[in-house]
Amino acid sequence: MFEGKSRGASLNVRLTAMMAASMLLFAVAGVHAVKAQTAQEEVNNERGSKVGFVNTQRILRDSAPAKEAQTQIDAEFEKRNEELQELVGELRQRVQAFEKDAPVLAESDRNRRQRELGNLDADVQRKQREIQEDFNRRRNEEFAIIIEQANAAIKRIAEEENYDLILQDAVTVSDRVDITDMVIEALNKAAD
Repeated sequence: MFEGKSRGASLNVRLTAMMAASMLLFAVAGVHAVKAQTAQEEVNNERGSKVGFVNTQRILRDSAPAKEAQTQIDAEFEKRNEELQELVGELRQRVQAFEKDAPVLAESDRNRRQRELGNLDADVQRKQREIQEDFNRRRNEEFAIIIEQANAAIKRIAEEENYDLILQDAVTVSDRVDITDMVIEALNKAAD
């Protein structure tokens, strides 16, 4: 019986020693993991993430390709706008003439001229819509090309300057991360 107690006590001592060794091993492994994580965080903090921001609206407003495209589009639509302004002028003159003559016109003549003015007004509005739709479509075509060029410039800048992330259009941005001027400069150089 005494021998059984001795074996049981010996087994307990061995189990306790094994548990203590296991706990020590886990503690050492945990310390190494924390040290490795801390070392990685220090590397990340030293390097830091480099973030940039680009204001697309400024690019489409201030870059040389955007200004050139806007000038070209304005020239393309100049004649149509002049024709529309002539039509608007004609409508105004006819409305003024009608208002002057309306009190003395027979009802059938007054109704006929009102219909003519209504048709002319509808024609003017239709032409305005057509011109505006064509203008917007044409501008969007040109701006899509500029956006492609800007995206290529942004990618080059990101690679050359080691940016981790470049955002377009944000709610609020610090000037220190705004690289819009760099992109506009790259687009202007490409346009020359």
